[in-house]
Amino acid sequence: MLNGVVLKGVVLKRAVRRPRRPWRLAAEATALLVAVVVAFPLYWMVLGAFKPAGEIQSTEPRPWTASPTLDSFRRVFGQQEFGRYFLNSLVVAGSVVIASALIAFLAATAVTRFRFRFRTTLLIMFLVAQMVPVEALTIPLFFLMRDTGRLNTLGSLILPHIAFSLPFAIWMLRGFVKAVPEALEEAAHIDGASRARFLWQILFPLVLPGLVATSVFSFISAWNDFLFAKSFIISDTSQSTLPMALLVFYKPDEPDWGGVMAASTVMTIPVLIFFVLVQRRLVSGLGGAVKD
Repeated sequence: MLNGVVLKGVVLKRAVRRPRRPWRLAAEATALLVAVVVAFPLYWMVLGAFKPAGEIQSTEPRPWTASPTLDSFRRVFGQQEFGRYFLNSLVVAGSVVIASALIAFLAATAVTRFRFRFRTTLLIMFLVAQMVPVEALTIPLFFLMRDTGRLNTLGSLILPHIAFSLPFAIWMLRGFVKAVPEALEEAAHIDGASRARFLWQILFPLVLPGLVATSVFSFISAWNDFLFAKSFIISDTSQSTLPMALLVFYKPDEPDWGGVMAASTVMTIPVLIFFVLVQRRLVSGLGGAVKD
């Protein structure tokens, strides 16, 4: 018997509200708890940027402030070199994203579409490169930059980040290129399209979600870099990046925690903007948008 009433020949089903299963409630509660734990440091950072100095140095910290102020942001933007640091970070991160994306796209196409000797060995070397910690290569890279005369230049920050982002980007894009059927390339050649035209007008748009996903990781790594900036930019502070601006507000005897929090908040804004601009492509890229 139908669960409903008959009115003028139309069956109207009664809304039956099913109780949520316990495991689903537990999963939702766990996800909410994880989200709160992850978001709390960001909230505390922004809160510290708006707190007055007296509340920041208080021995009884509170998760709110009754008198928010912009004094910390005024000190940050009042630094003469802050704008230069910000511009240098944009140059470094933008160069790394563009260069690594193009190189990784061409390399992933080569190792997927072409058959050549030592192809498998090359792919294994990409994996091995991912296993080497960055800290272990900092000193050798320092001597390399010194011998090539690239210390105290933005090139000493751009080149290592490109090298470290390429193995992951190539491995990720390899799956996207492989998912594009070879019949599509054969059809393009039959229609008179050259290899270069197929590469940039057909294959490139199809793997664009994967490029966006790898670009996000490259951007975050280059934007937040402190180790290379501290190691390779020694004397010429005009070539420093934004993470180095935090040292201006951190003094061993009297650290300016409000300035540190405000500068960190300003550093986070470009990353959030970048995420908002590429979020749709990012989701499809992480989920594998290319299908046969």
